[in-house]
Amino acid sequence: MRRILIPLLVAPLYLWPGAATAQLDGTIPNGHVTTGTLSFDGHATVGDFTGTTSEVKGEMTGGAGLSEVRGWVEAPVKTLDTGNGKRDKDLNKSMESDKFPVIRFELTGVTPKEAGPERADVELAGKMIIHGVTRDVVVPAKVRRVENGLRLTSEFPLNLKDYQIGGLSKMLGMLKMGEDIEVHVDLAFAPQ
Repeated sequence: MRRILIPLLVAPLYLWPGAATAQLDGTIPNGHVTTGTLSFDGHATVGDFTGTTSEVKGEMTGGAGLSEVRGWVEAPVKTLDTGNGKRDKDLNKSMESDKFPVIRFELTGVTPKEAGPERADVELAGKMIIHGVTRDVVVPAKVRRVENGLRLTSEFPLNLKDYQIGGLSKMLGMLKMGEDIEVHVDLAFAPQ
């Protein structure tokens, strides 16, 4: 679950173009995450649930346009909160948060799909690092200009088995969590 959240947080950071006076289709300054949330929707035999964290950090290196932006975003696994202490404990055990403390996304490329002065639809290519496993991923995102910076949002599916996350079954299989989750990222960036 936490592995899913980190990629969501990281993706928005790579898309942030800069100050409110900059156009999304123009020069993008260096920036950092000022606020953000990373969350995921999980599905289990006892019901659906959401895990979330607002402890997200990241930086981006700007460029002449969105396609030149690079950077990273990450969140500590232990900050993911599902609203259930037992489930949070199980999540940390499954994610081995003492050994693999963060979920991280490293942006390697941005492909603008539709861009204008105020907003852009993009695809973020990068490396998702969860539970010690690194995978190349491409996720969709939306970037829009807001006062003093940019806001990035993204939603995408993630399979926990792709990141070798186990422990999804308890009580001899009577209690199970699905391996597929939906990740949600909402980040605000400001120039450095």
